[in-house]
Amino acid sequence: MYKKWRWYVYILELKNGRFYTGLTWNPAIRYEQHLSQFGSKYTSRYGIKRLVYLEEHEDLEVARSREIQVKDFSQKKKLELINKFKEFSQHSFEK
Repeated sequence: MYKKWRWYVYILELKNGRFYTGLTWNPAIRYEQHLSQFGSKYTSRYGIKRLVYLEEHEDLEVARSREIQVKDFSQKKKLELINKFKEFSQHSFEK
C-alpha cells in the first residue's frame, strides 16, 4: 500500500536557552539523533533540553520554505510560535 510522506518542521530548546529549528520525515528518530549528538554540530555543542514545537506538512518544498521562514524568526517570535503551539496542544488533548 502506498504511504504518503509527511515532513515535519521542529524546534528544539537548547540548554543555553536558544532554539534550534530543523526539518525531518521522522521526528522520533531525528530527536534521538540530536540526543546522541549525531543530529547537528550546533545541538551537540549546546545540548538539548526538549522538543518544543512540531509542525506537519505533506509537501517537502512547503516544509523547506517553512523551515527557512522559522529559522529567520527572532527569538521573541519563535517564543510566540511555541506558546501558541503549547496552548493549542493543551486544548486539543483535553477531554
